[in-house]
Amino acid sequence: MIRWIAAALVLTATPAAADEARFAKALSEFRERHRAETRKANIVGSSFYVVRGAQTVAADHLGEQDADAKVPVDARTIYHWASITKTMTGIAIMQLRDRGLLSLDDPIVKYVPELAAVHNPFGDTGAITLRQLMSHSAGFRSGTWPWRDHDWQPFEPQGWDQLVAMLPYTRVEFKPGSRFGYSNPGIVYLGQVIERLSGEDYEIYIDKNILKPLGMHTSYFDRTPPHLLPYRSHSYYIRDGKRVAAPFDVDTGVTVSNGGLNAPMPDMAKYLAFLLGDPSRAADYDVVLKRSSLEEMWVPQMSAGDDFTQGRMATTTQSALSFFVDGSRRARIVGHNGDQNGFRAYLSFCPDQRVGSLLAFNTETRGVQNSPANRETAESRIALATDGLCEAVVK
Repeated sequence: MIRWIAAALVLTATPAAADEARFAKALSEFRERHRAETRKANIVGSSFYVVRGAQTVAADHLGEQDADAKVPVDARTIYHWASITKTMTGIAIMQLRDRGLLSLDDPIVKYVPELAAVHNPFGDTGAITLRQLMSHSAGFRSGTWPWRDHDWQPFEPQGWDQLVAMLPYTRVEFKPGSRFGYSNPGIVYLGQVIERLSGEDYEIYIDKNILKPLGMHTSYFDRTPPHLLPYRSHSYYIRDGKRVAAPFDVDTGVTVSNGGLNAPMPDMAKYLAFLLGDPSRAADYDVVLKRSSLEEMWVPQMSAGDDFTQGRMATTTQSALSFFVDGSRRARIVGHNGDQNGFRAYLSFCPDQRVGSLLAFNTETRGVQNSPANRETAESRIALATDGLCEAVVK
């Protein structure tokens, strides 16, 4: 009898131990790749975090946040998260929906009537919905501002009135709802919805309704407060084999809802933990957004596999509501990437296994292009390798 009990205990313990060993091996292999690829590509600074369940189980910092001053990257370093801001814009829209202030299938012109001036060769602009804007299927162009050729020009348009002046010269590029087309201005229009329904600036609304409830007290938008400037990472481009400094501490202006977030890794780990969920913190997290509404945001709306600049950068990628979804060989992976002013950032997680990663670089090694070759940049290779962390814990 004693021998039988001992054997049973071994059998029940072995699968869990094997799972942990498999995850530890995947994490070790990723860390080795992260260090090697970062060094080889001459990336100035990078950070990598893993959140599993409710805990941060890996926190790596490589290189420098300021190459000239030789300031090393650490947990206080503040990165620019660029288009990962869009996920918070989407959550804000869902908050307003859950409060009964809008429907995702409402026409955008109901809240932003100025968009009626846009030229739409495919029909009535009034038929374009908030859902289409969230899934990048509304037909608007990719770039917000077509002119940025000189140092004296603003980084992004500063006021809504500047975009309004452009609307009569703006056309819908394809039939809304017919396909995926990543659109920065589409998210700016959602930012206007948030401001008009809440009566607050976008930055203030997000701070009150997402950042503060999640304890992200060192996160902010656009210009860095003086007390945080020592921790603000500089950013760089690699061009023709040489490192070139990008503009420091830029202001994204009216496009803030599209890409204005700055935050250190520990704050972003709190955001990732919220996305992964924790039954013991359900009451706290539901104040931000209830779990069912988050899951709704991860339901695929259409294929995004022809666009290698965004999401998972694969032919199997699907656009959901302000997130991208992909199925690797074994796991459903949700996430978003960001790319702006020399920064590259990646948010990736598998909600079913409650494992996720954050990856930030302060150096862009090659400009983004809509080609499978975009998967071959050092940053992309490292980011796509995080899939192995999810696959390692699939039962």
